[in-house]
Amino acid sequence: MSPKNVFNDDIVAVENTDIKEGGPFTKIDPIAEKKLVRKLDLILLPMFCLIYCANSVDRTAIGLENDLGMRSNDLNIALTVFFICFIAVEVPSNLALRRVGSVWVAYLVIGFGTVALGSAFTRNYAELLVTRVFLGLSEGGILARLVYILARYYRRHELVLRMGLFFGLGPSLAGSFGGLLSSGLLALDDFGPVKRWRKIFFVEGVVTIGIGILLIFFIPNDPRETKMLNEEERKLAIERTNADATVKTDGFKEKATPKLIFRSFSIWTLTCAMGYLFINISFQGLSLFLPTVVNSLGEFSVVEAQLRTVPCYIVGAVWAISSCFASWYLNSRGIAIIASMLFQALGYAIAIGTKNPHARYAACFFSIMGGTSSGPLFLTWGMDNAAPDTMRAVASAAIAAISAFGAIISVWTYLPADAPDYHKGNSINLGAALCVITFTILGMVYLKRENMKRERGERDYRLEGRTEEQIRDLGYKHPRFRYQL
Repeated sequence: MSPKNVFNDDIVAVENTDIKEGGPFTKIDPIAEKKLVRKLDLILLPMFCLIYCANSVDRTAIGLENDLGMRSNDLNIALTVFFICFIAVEVPSNLALRRVGSVWVAYLVIGFGTVALGSAFTRNYAELLVTRVFLGLSEGGILARLVYILARYYRRHELVLRMGLFFGLGPSLAGSFGGLLSSGLLALDDFGPVKRWRKIFFVEGVVTIGIGILLIFFIPNDPRETKMLNEEERKLAIERTNADATVKTDGFKEKATPKLIFRSFSIWTLTCAMGYLFINISFQGLSLFLPTVVNSLGEFSVVEAQLRTVPCYIVGAVWAISSCFASWYLNSRGIAIIASMLFQALGYAIAIGTKNPHARYAACFFSIMGGTSSGPLFLTWGMDNAAPDTMRAVASAAIAAISAFGAIISVWTYLPADAPDYHKGNSINLGAALCVITFTILGMVYLKRENMKRERGERDYRLEGRTEEQIRDLGYKHPRFRYQL
């Protein structure tokens, strides 16, 4: 395939068949579509990247064990509490977004900003656990919310590049910016009771609350009513959704029935969730292993050590965008995931096979490269192959929720007793990376076989004896729906 435009491939007039009305969709003006997509890119992508960057920075600002008298595995327990609460609210929060609107994201951002601010004043371990509960409840599902909103505006083939930009850049920039911000704040004089690590929580909390308040006024709502677009642009946005759907919906959301919610947990949703789970196992532990590797390079102050983590995340950001571009160009999510995970497997193999600090530092670059891109690719893959709207909302949340169990596992793979080599943790992560490659290959085989069956008409029986509403709600089960490989 030869791309005409990185952010709007296949800019052509679209014609499809409307099952409900029996007529063709309105042809889309390619010039108007190109302008609309460019406008969406300029508004949504910076906004969502900022949101997710703030989300990731807040979570990484834990460096308070000594002041709170924490021992042994206390930090692991606190992180586990956070992820359990994070998982619990994923699906309910996405369903709340469908009912309340995009402003729900603004409320969540204000929520986790408030918790970050409050964390600056924690006095003991018990209070830290309470903040981790509320942080998990407010941060839980923020990624799935953003992905769901993007899927309401972008077509299936457009989504992967946008995910690569905001999700690939968000955590990577958060990792690099977080290191720079922490370094700068730690170098400043203390102000009142806000000292050392408390300065990081305090400033990040204030900034995040400010972002959340602005989002109340600026985050776009549903395409049918958003003030971000004028009337003609809203009509075009809906036509784009219709042209990309198996059955025309005119932008309306079907009722979120228990049957549709249950059906959202499809084989493919679970496959993407398990692949993402193993990515989290192999990626989240890096936040614990990387500082150990950096400190093994020499005698550094806290600020100097923080600065040496920045290059790893910058390289990760570049690779995330590159791999998502390759996924778009090749029209394949699976190939891009496999390539990324081979880098991650290489990184952990080096970490296991040598104790040379410089080689291990290089290994961290490879490991971060694999994790930053594979996560958004799996989530995009799940969204690509989920329909109708209810299933997209639930599937994105389910993938994020189930995958978070991998983060819990990672917390317990890097234990203080295994320091400084962390041989057990690195070995588990190497195995997890290989499992992701296996899941991806099996998933591609399954999707290809299912598409071939639909081409041969082996799924046409699903239309027999069904009403128009039932046919519309078939979503990904519709015989004309084709899975994205």
